[in-house]
Amino acid sequence: MNAPWSDWSGLDIDGWRAQVARTSAVDGVTAALAQIEELNPTLNAFSEVCGPQALAAAARLDALPESERGPLHGVPFAVKDEIDLAGFPTTFGTHANVRVKWEDSEIVAKLKKAGAIPIGKTRMPEFGAWPVTYTDHAGATRNPFDLSRTPGGSSGGTAAAVAAGIVPFGLGGDGGGSIRIPAAHCGLVGLKPQRGRVSTSPYPSLWLTLGTPGALTRTVADAAKVYDIISTTAPQFERALENTAPLKVRWTTSSVSPVSRTCKENAQAVRATAALLEKAGYDVGPLEGKLPDPTFPFLALFFASIKEETSQIENLPALDRRSRTLSRLARMTPFWMRVWAISHGERLAYLTSSLFDDCDLLLTPTTAARPGPADELKGKGVVGSLIASIPSVSHTLLWNLAGNPAAAIPVGEDSAGLPLSVQLVGPTEGEALILRAARDVERLSQS
Repeated sequence: MNAPWSDWSGLDIDGWRAQVARTSAVDGVTAALAQIEELNPTLNAFSEVCGPQALAAAARLDALPESERGPLHGVPFAVKDEIDLAGFPTTFGTHANVRVKWEDSEIVAKLKKAGAIPIGKTRMPEFGAWPVTYTDHAGATRNPFDLSRTPGGSSGGTAAAVAAGIVPFGLGGDGGGSIRIPAAHCGLVGLKPQRGRVSTSPYPSLWLTLGTPGALTRTVADAAKVYDIISTTAPQFERALENTAPLKVRWTTSSVSPVSRTCKENAQAVRATAALLEKAGYDVGPLEGKLPDPTFPFLALFFASIKEETSQIENLPALDRRSRTLSRLARMTPFWMRVWAISHGERLAYLTSSLFDDCDLLLTPTTAARPGPADELKGKGVVGSLIASIPSVSHTLLWNLAGNPAAAIPVGEDSAGLPLSVQLVGPTEGEALILRAARDVERLSQS
């Protein structure tokens, strides 16, 4: 006997919209809520579920005439708990905030205007500080491909919800790989847009100059569709997918960190993807030289960012022990260190911009390691957590410092059935180039 949500599970945006047209938005939301009720006790993807609000929104959408229905009419989505959703607190992954927000973040408001329906808020590590979605108070969020493994972080709850087929897409944020890492672990498309492409309002920034909100989707076409809605620029990304001209790509498997080596499976995924693109007519070759190591300026901005987010916490003693220690260390960060790190980030942006004189895109691993245990951070302090994080972030950090757009793209599965991923990095204003190549990677890896 089919589950009540089986006709809706795993649909992309176009598939969901088509199903809504055959039935109703209320039916779709009902199916998503039924799936959350069945799967969330195991996955631990959602921290809050807005069932009554979502059903009421769906009923209003069903009453609209066809001419007034938006491009995401009736499509539910998940919201990472560092993004404001009216009627719910923004906890930043803690249980230390209880004040309800009465207005949506700009990114949520844009999606609602397009007809999408927020279905709930998703788990994240406290402050979004780690690439594993685990907290002492809420436990581990689990990867739908292997429940013993992490979906990554910090947008791990959103990634688990999308990968499990509960919703076609969800919102995350990326300050050091926090969209791309969970997308890689969960077989999703995770585009970190270039700095400033998506509004952080009502907050002045997300992790100072490091972070940007964004989306995790099931397909490249869905990513283009969502970014055309949430971007601060005119729609351009779906149109970019119409361009079929091959691009010039340079690849590397080398980690920027001297203490982290890329595992065999992830390195091979890059080489195999490079071979597929070359066969499809792309100009493909190895990257000459080594990418700069961003570790020290990133760490300075990491602590400065935690210092900023600490000011958003209502009840500091309610934080996990690890986060209380991290908060104390962050408050000791001198202002000059932040200034130095931002300046060094601008220098890295200048240095890496020259890489694109010789190519359109860079192709790298998304992470250096395979997904680790779901509770990998259990019992670890700040130093232990930082060390454990290195293999996850060694290919992503640089592009947060430099501000470039970058995306995790799924490229099949390993022998254990876990997703493989590669990262495409573009120049300034390069999201359209990334999406064009990602479209071909998606098509070629599935054929």
